[in-house]
Amino acid sequence: MEFTSAWDIIVVGAGHAGIEAALVAARRGLKVAIFTIKLEAIGRMSCNPSIGGPAKGHLAREVDALGGEIGRAADLSGIHYRMLNRSKGAAVWAPRAQNDREAYHRIMREALESQPGLNMIEASIDELIINDGKVCGVISRIGHKYYAPAVILATGTFLRGKIHVGKISYAGGRSGEPSADELSLNLGALGLQVMRFKTGTPPRVDMRSLDFSCLEAQAGDDNPQGFSYYRDIELRNQVSCYLTHTTAETSRIIKDNLSESALYSGIITGIGPRYCPSIEDKIVKFPQRDSHHVFIEPEGINTHEAYVNGISTSLPPHIQEQIVHSIPGLEKAVLLRYAYAIEYDYVNPEEIDASLAVKKLPGLYLAGQINGTSGYEEAAAQGIMAGINASLFLEGKAPLILSRSDAYIGVLIDDLVTRGTNEPYRMFTSRAEYRLLLRQDNADERLMPVARKLGLLSEERWQRFSSMLEIKARETERLKTQNCTIAGDIKEPIRFAQLLKRPEISFANLPEYGYPIPADLNSDIQQRIELETKYEGYLKRMEEELQRFRQAEDMNLPDETDYFAVPSLAWEAREKLNRIKPRSIGQAMRIPGINYSDSSALMIWLRKNPTGKDNG
Repeated sequence: MEFTSAWDIIVVGAGHAGIEAALVAARRGLKVAIFTIKLEAIGRMSCNPSIGGPAKGHLAREVDALGGEIGRAADLSGIHYRMLNRSKGAAVWAPRAQNDREAYHRIMREALESQPGLNMIEASIDELIINDGKVCGVISRIGHKYYAPAVILATGTFLRGKIHVGKISYAGGRSGEPSADELSLNLGALGLQVMRFKTGTPPRVDMRSLDFSCLEAQAGDDNPQGFSYYRDIELRNQVSCYLTHTTAETSRIIKDNLSESALYSGIITGIGPRYCPSIEDKIVKFPQRDSHHVFIEPEGINTHEAYVNGISTSLPPHIQEQIVHSIPGLEKAVLLRYAYAIEYDYVNPEEIDASLAVKKLPGLYLAGQINGTSGYEEAAAQGIMAGINASLFLEGKAPLILSRSDAYIGVLIDDLVTRGTNEPYRMFTSRAEYRLLLRQDNADERLMPVARKLGLLSEERWQRFSSMLEIKARETERLKTQNCTIAGDIKEPIRFAQLLKRPEISFANLPEYGYPIPADLNSDIQQRIELETKYEGYLKRMEEELQRFRQAEDMNLPDETDYFAVPSLAWEAREKLNRIKPRSIGQAMRIPGINYSDSSALMIWLRKNPTGKDNG
């Protein structure tokens, strides 16, 4: 049967994953259609209107370096900026912005509308069109068929979404929007393993009803830092966020009403996020804690609505009122929106490979919460990779696979496809073995050359990036070859690089020792050089570890490998390897349950059978 493709790629969902997927594919010259249930919901920040934070800030900067949109939109809509973890090592420094919810949505919609080759369509998609085992389009709820040789599903929490407030439950992809039940059932019918997770959101309050004398103001940084490289976007702190805490009375209210919670009454069956628990979970699982942090975070500059970060809940509205009013500064708070929990379907990430392609259905890609992740930044990272790889698939080229040593994006995807997840996956710096190499400040150095090869970087940004590298190399060489003058406690001349290694010396101190700072050496480049100089020893040791890692990653495993034919493998190892189909010995070694003897046996067998089949 012949199909006429109106588009090259169809993207289902216009959240953080879908937007990046659609834009990157269109920017690579493909015809793209992006479907959303409501055009007014494009880029909606349905949870906290903020971007960044530990590891998440790294992801946002990496997506920007690859030519994505999240960093630019975050900088343009930002109203409060902070660099987190400054008191810790440079590997975990993380930019975070509080954003104007409406501005972020508007910027993202404008990006889609202005992108050549990209069409936005308001429709609910119920079914995939399959022909000869391949995806070739989608069918909408009203029966209209749309054709394309590649489809990216970025459905967020909409697959059989169910909202819970107390013991009241109703279908919804998020508050005020319908769920996508038929598509989820269709994926199951096609043989994909569909599973269930839960997440939630806290109530929102009117800031005019708060007692600020009981709240601790948290101002933004004096020198705000955003997410997008070489854009010249002016960053301004326009609001403060505020800190308060739950009380013993808060705990009492929750304990007395646990039976009213959808989570603790047994109504919710999906597994929730361990690292962003509901307030009920916090009270039950951490009974030794006297209080918990609560952050009041504005939703925008043209609204008095604020997000009460820290008290996500599925308790009934009247209990939510009591909880909020038990918190200092919120005693008379007016609730504008009530909290709710939401259950939704996702696809077991073992169904996809490292390109985010579904193994069973060529042409189908999954991105975002449909893969079991949580968070805007995790979704955007998957979205841009799905868009890139779907476009490469149509061009007949090999997919782009970022290694764990290349980017947090590589860590994220490798974790998903190698280890799976039994709870909503959230990125942390601790998940990255090479985090000192994967700092938030050097995402451009790691990934902009990749974006350049893919045609995703403007000439202006590339030239500015290249100029930065030249200045950095020039000044690094000066530091290593020139001596400082004798001053302070310096009794004899030493190289500036050696001086800069001292903990008490920063780049700003170097002029005191005879180092003139040239006009083109801005604070960003100074910081990069300073960090790499101070951590030089650690970086060298990490590079040595990296070489061993790359050796294992370079030992490719053919897709056709019959692991049941490897005689020395444990039966559990054979089953897992056959199911996951790792691309390398390195990935195989990271699969839970694969031990050293299994990997050794596999390497020995592979040397004798390089095609992955027993040669007898």
